[in-house]
Amino acid sequence: MALSRIWSAFIIIAIAVASIKCFFFGETEIFNLMIIGKASDPGNVLKVDGIIETCWTAVNICLKLIGIMALFMGFMTIAEKAGGIRLLSRIISPFFSKLFPDVPKGHPATGHMVMNFSANLLGLDNAATPFGLKTMESLQELNPNKDTASNAQIMFLCLHASGLTMIPVSIIAVRASLNSANPTDIFIPCMIATFVATMAAMFIVSFKQKINVFQPVILAWVLGLSSIIGLLVLYLTSLSTAGLQQFSGILSNGLLLLIFLLIVLGGLYKNINVYDAFVEGAKGGFDTAIRIIPYLVGMLVAISLLRTSGTFDIVINGIKHVCTAIGLDSRFIDGIPTALIRPLSGSGARGMMIDTMNTHGPDSFAGRLSSILQGSSDTTFYVIAVYFGAVNVTNTRYAIGAMLLADLVGVCTAIGLCYLFFG
Repeated sequence: MALSRIWSAFIIIAIAVASIKCFFFGETEIFNLMIIGKASDPGNVLKVDGIIETCWTAVNICLKLIGIMALFMGFMTIAEKAGGIRLLSRIISPFFSKLFPDVPKGHPATGHMVMNFSANLLGLDNAATPFGLKTMESLQELNPNKDTASNAQIMFLCLHASGLTMIPVSIIAVRASLNSANPTDIFIPCMIATFVATMAAMFIVSFKQKINVFQPVILAWVLGLSSIIGLLVLYLTSLSTAGLQQFSGILSNGLLLLIFLLIVLGGLYKNINVYDAFVEGAKGGFDTAIRIIPYLVGMLVAISLLRTSGTFDIVINGIKHVCTAIGLDSRFIDGIPTALIRPLSGSGARGMMIDTMNTHGPDSFAGRLSSILQGSSDTTFYVIAVYFGAVNVTNTRYAIGAMLLADLVGVCTAIGLCYLFFG
């Protein structure tokens, strides 16, 4: 019900704003832009697609996802048949059994979650999505109310949407392409901001689900992960931009190839037909990618209407006027559009980050802040639409509120870190 109300509000507000602009301010082209506009049109100042193009975009995303889903879910099936997922579950179960008390020890969902979090940590978005969808399907098997999100599903998605990433390579690459004097100077703030957002998500959902996060096992894992991230930060800060990108490529892609190798070797050791197992899993990937099309079309169309109507511009200008009126430093406002669009659209936020750096400079306060904001969270509404849509969950309960609150913590942390590191 919450998602239905938010989706409806997006459409109503967007059309209301556009109507006011058209009939009271003479912007007669706004309806055309909202319906048939293309980002590539010279006259489209906002450079945003209308809903017709957005529908094509949604379908294209799913079509491209079919191959990736088939690949990773095929390998996941081999791993399941070979017992690799159960092994991962046993290793991580002391921690996850406390954080996900409704998931039985040794359940395959635990191994799927580990794969998803690992892919996110290494910045492997293409791998994280199939692993995440497989997790949702595994958790749905344990869900007594199939149309309502379970506690475990909400905890998983909130942690996933916090976007914990070890090395923001794509952001660093964009900054380098725009001739930043030091493209990697946002690395530590990004790492800290995304880690704080993840911890916030864990605490928020744990409070709602009455989970004691101060149990020794949870604290040990959290402190251990914090130590590993801290040591990695110390090492990576000693590398040049080229060295950082090279290390990231070797670590993330090399680890992915290692996982493929171990899965195949494990399958051969267990004497299973690895190719048949792969094909069996790949078929499931195809079905899942097709099933999420309606959910993705609905969400992206609502987001497109908000953007093409100029609602975002109104919000940004309103925040700027409030800050000016009460005497606050308003430099952060120029980077805020990335934070506002980030929960709605990953590509849109990336475009806004690039636009901010082009306008103000990659080494400006706004340029650095937009980079940190881009790396400190994930696309909340995209995650809601795709992951809950894949398992036909319509009642998301408090998932959206918890995710947006964690996003807010990440945004506030990013702003504070930008002032701390860059004045």
